[in-house]
Amino acid sequence: MKHSFSLFFLLALLWLGNSGHYTPLLLGIGVFSCLFVMWVARRMNLVDHESQPLNLGWGIFGYLGWLTAKVVSSNVAVVGHIWRGNGSISPSVARLPLSQSTDMGRVIYANSITLTPGTVAMDMDDGSVVVHALTEAGVQELEQGEMNRRVARLEE
Repeated sequence: MKHSFSLFFLLALLWLGNSGHYTPLLLGIGVFSCLFVMWVARRMNLVDHESQPLNLGWGIFGYLGWLTAKVVSSNVAVVGHIWRGNGSISPSVARLPLSQSTDMGRVIYANSITLTPGTVAMDMDDGSVVVHALTEAGVQELEQGEMNRRVARLEE
């Protein structure tokens, strides 16, 4: 039931943010449409722990802040490699262990790697992820496991 309330809350926020109209009639229509979509989603068995990952909690905001800083610093590094030319890169591929216990955690980790400029998650199985990095230093940074630990903490 908490997933249904979460879905309704997110739909209502999305509707309010996109409509920009706050008259009683339109607010009533918005509530009705959100309830209708929630009812249809429940009838289709789409509302569960995967569609509404409430288990991530408030820690996701701290992680997103850290990831944003990582993306910015990686962008600066990639621009530096572009200016220095091909001699400054050393493409590397590595298989890194996964310490996440859920599919959601593994997906967040792989997507975080791909969002960070200069690295791409190429393949993933139950226990590891294959990563391509622009430089060996990028692979070494991932091997240190800071991102892996932060994503694993989201699952707690």
